[in-house]
This record gives sequence, structure tokens and C-alpha cells, in this order.
Amino acid sequence: MTKTKQQHLDRTSGPKRILALDGGGIRGILTLEYLGAIEKMLRQRFGRKDLLLCDYFDLIGGTSTGSIIAAGLACGMTVADLQQLYRQIGTNIFKGAFWRHGLLAPKFKSGPLQKALEAQLGPDTTVDSDRVRTGLMIMTKRLDTGSPWPLHNHPDARHAKQDGRLRLADVVRASTAAPTYFNPQDITISSRDGHKVDGAFVDGGVSPFNDPALQLLMLAALNGHGFRWSTGRDQILLISIGTAVFRKTYSAEEIIGMPSAQQGLVSLQSLMDDCGRLNQMMLQWLTHCLTPWTIDRAVQGMEQDSEGGPQMGTYARYNVHLESGWLKEQLSIDRTPDALAKIAAMDDPNNMDRLADIGRLAAVRQVKPEHFPAAFDIT
Repeated sequence: MTKTKQQHLDRTSGPKRILALDGGGIRGILTLEYLGAIEKMLRQRFGRKDLLLCDYFDLIGGTSTGSIIAAGLACGMTVADLQQLYRQIGTNIFKGAFWRHGLLAPKFKSGPLQKALEAQLGPDTTVDSDRVRTGLMIMTKRLDTGSPWPLHNHPDARHAKQDGRLRLADVVRASTAAPTYFNPQDITISSRDGHKVDGAFVDGGVSPFNDPALQLLMLAALNGHGFRWSTGRDQILLISIGTAVFRKTYSAEEIIGMPSAQQGLVSLQSLMDDCGRLNQMMLQWLTHCLTPWTIDRAVQGMEQDSEGGPQMGTYARYNVHLESGWLKEQLSIDRTPDALAKIAAMDDPNNMDRLADIGRLAAVRQVKPEHFPAAFDIT
């Protein structure tokens, strides 16, 4: 039996299942391969060829490109639907004029993306709309005040009345508004004194939560967000999916010789990488972690830390490292560092087929039925 949104959100009806989707531009096509494997596995488990991921997960959240996927899934789209949408986005939206380099003007126009989102999600669909069939969180950043905004649809949240009325397509467009790539999204909201103000919203990836999994765990557990779900390894299942890790390194001479503006961009990317690593470390510590990833040479995979930690939920993380050695060892893929640097570009639709191939192989190796324990089966 398919749950209603109210049943998904009901704190007395547990346990709960959460899906977290990273940002990463066109590399979201890789995320969809993992989701396709999960969708297929769950359909086989429950004997339902029409099962949707919004039937299984009680809360789906995403940042940037992950917000597009999260909103689509929460509105009842299949993985195949979203794969088709990504092909459309790659063909029609990631087209930059020759004079647009992201310095004096954004590289891409926002209008085509807005139209594509409205076509898929509905031009009048709000965050709290009944079209949204399960819990949904869109991670964005209000840049004029410098504050992260995890916008979601729980009716008991402190700002539910305001946030729920926002148009879903606008909120998702805001979450994808990566600086230098797209213009910020102007959204009218209420200030603390009740007056209407315009907020300038940008990509949630410039908050600490490009990987939104830790934010989603806090959303579920902290009182102010309204969910107030019970925590514990048999109470919360958190599945997190990345868009591939790629870290470009430089020599000391290269860094010192860079123009200041380029040093700033490299520093921002490094800060985002640090936030991602910190989120991963915190989650492996706070949960019963089924997929320990090596954080660094000091803490390594944190298996003992996870075993002795608070175990607020059961957690699995799927991702790919765009590194020659990792790909050869894990997936038997042979690529040079230069080739991987090109594949890692977040705005090049020519990479979609290669990224999908990598994601498909990784999903076969990484996604396992035991990552979805029977305690979290739907009835």
C-alpha cells in the first residue's frame, strides 16, 4: 500500500528512511545510475514493478543538481523520467555564449532551466503541495544574509507557513544557482518584523552542505525543524549518493604564481572539499556506518569510531573517486589523469555518457541489499 505524505512525515510511524543527493552539475547523471539500481532492487524486493522511490523514502533531500533529482523523485518521477530530463538539461541548458566566462556575466542563462523545472514540477506547485508525495528538503543559500536555508515541507516547522507557499521550481532553481554559472534566484519572503523582502538565493553547494546528508539527519532529529523523528540504528536509514569526487592538486609554485582571483577560486573549491570530508567524517562517527570510506591517513575508515559512537541511524554512502588508481582498482576502468580532469567538468554535457557508464559499474559493485535492512521494509 502506498503511503500518503502525511504518513511519511508522521513521527509516530517509524522507522524512517532518508535519501540524500549531492550537488555536482551535470555529474548528477552518475547519481541517477545509483538510483536506478536502488529502484530496481526495491521493486524486486517488494514485488511491485510500479514502486517509486517516493514510496520507500520518507524524506528526500538534495543540493544543487541533487535538488532537481530530489524534487522529481518526491513528485513521483521514475529514475528513467529523470534520466530523460538530464539529457534535456544537457542539450538545452548548458550552452554558454562564447563571451560568457563567468566573470562579468554568468556562463549560462537561467531562463531555460527555469522553464524545464516548471515543465517537470508544475509552474504553480508549491513546496507544501500535495503533488509532493513524501518529505522533501531543498538545500539553498541566502547569499544576501549569508545563511544556509534548508527549505522543506514539514508542516510543524517554525517557518512552515512561509516556506510551504514558495514555488517549488523557484526553490530548486535557487539551489542550482551556482555563482558564476547562473544568476541568483530572487525570492520574496517575510522578514522578522513581517515585512516582505527580496532574498538573493544561490546554490546550496556554497553552504557546508553540498553533501546534504548531515543536514538531513539534523533536520530529522532537531526540534526546531518539526520532524522530531526518533533516532537509532533501527529507527533511521540514511542513504547518501555523491556525484563523484575529483580533487585537482597543484604545486606550491603554481599556487604562489596564480593571480589572486584564481587563488580565491581554488581556495573556495578546497573549502567545499573540506566541508564534504567533514560531513562524511561526522556521519561515519554518528551512525552505524555500513560503507566506511577512508577519510584521511589519520582516522582512516573510522570503523571503531562508528561502532562506539551514538549510532543515531544506519548509514550507507555511495560515490566514485575520479582518480586513475581508484577507478582501476575498484571498477577496472583505465583513464589517464588528463582524461579524468575533462570528465570531471560539471558543465560539459559531452561527459554524460562516460559518467553514466562509470556510475553504472559503481552501482553494481556498491549497492547491496543488506544496505537496506529488513527493519526498514515497507508494508
